[in-house]
Amino acid sequence: MTYRSLLFVPGARPDRFEKAVASGADAVCIDLEDAVAPHLKDEARAHALHFLERAHDGAAVGLRLNALGGAEAEADIAAFGRSRAKPAFVMIPKAVGAGDIDVVRSALGADCPPLWPLVETPEGLLAAADIARAVGGARTSKGSSSGGVMFGGADYAASIGSDMSWDALAYARGALVNAAAIGACGLIDVPYLDVRDEAGLRAETARVKAMGFTGRACIHPAQIDAVNEIFTPSTEETARAERVVAAYEAAEGGVALLDGKLIEKPVLRAAERVLARRKD
Repeated sequence: MTYRSLLFVPGARPDRFEKAVASGADAVCIDLEDAVAPHLKDEARAHALHFLERAHDGAAVGLRLNALGGAEAEADIAAFGRSRAKPAFVMIPKAVGAGDIDVVRSALGADCPPLWPLVETPEGLLAAADIARAVGGARTSKGSSSGGVMFGGADYAASIGSDMSWDALAYARGALVNAAAIGACGLIDVPYLDVRDEAGLRAETARVKAMGFTGRACIHPAQIDAVNEIFTPSTEETARAERVVAAYEAAEGGVALLDGKLIEKPVLRAAERVLARRKD
């Protein structure tokens, strides 16, 4: 499952959980990591798991664990195992290799939800293709892809000593698009951090969509409508894609032409991706 928009909500703010689910985002991630102060970790964990034990109408609701290798992540996994929580997905921060996916999948057992590792370090970027294969190649019991990858651009920029300008992060974004293509999985971009700059949000989101990202994280509900709009194919794009698919199928393996242009398999695949992103 891929998401156009994903809204983070702090695990220590249970008063915001229902509002986030009703915000219009495709997915909501209750954050146990960066958004929670150390002295509130236990409280946040309890609130999040209690909320995830119930079904909710609206956004798919997932959980971001603390970074693997620390006591808080161990406590997250242990508490998860004791609960009846059913998150739509689990995010793994600061993933550095496919082994991190194996660790979480093994710890959570047969009912492990789809996994979304965050690539936010130089080590993680070097291993991005293996990480994407690990989440894109596995299948859930319902047969759907088990997850995707998210770009943790703020942590990545801090780790390499850059700012978060387009040029500074262009290499990392390009590498992640390539990795997600190898793994055949979704790819969510880092949030746009200036909540008041809708023009900047729209411009940058259009650029990451053009690169091959399938969605974008949000840090405020005010960003959701713009992100959803940009990642939803327009009526014209959908109609064109439908005509491409119809022309290719009508040719029955022969040469397909549409409006005088040759329709080959790469064009067909692009049309199928457009149709897969439709929201009814």
